Amino acid sequence: MAIKIAQVSIENIDNAEGLESVMTALKNISGVTAIELDAASHVAIVRYEDTDTSIHALTAAISMVDYVTQPFPIDAPQNPRYDD
Repeated sequence: MAIKIAQVSIENIDNAEGLESVMTALKNISGVTAIELDAASHVAIVRYEDTDTSIHALTAAISMVDYVTQPFPIDAPQNPRYDD
């Protein structure tokens, strides 16, 4: 049982809504004890209990935020089975 510190990239998340989503995603992980976002350096500094979570859970949570906050393409491919 030890508190560990991880620096996780938040390079593609650069707006206030995205940063707030990162905070929410990380706060919802059991074992996270403290979060500090450094938007200028594009990193999240996370303190966590290593018996409750891992760096993989942190990066997975942030990657989902990055995916969700990206804009949808204007010319998204259509599903050819539903032309009605």
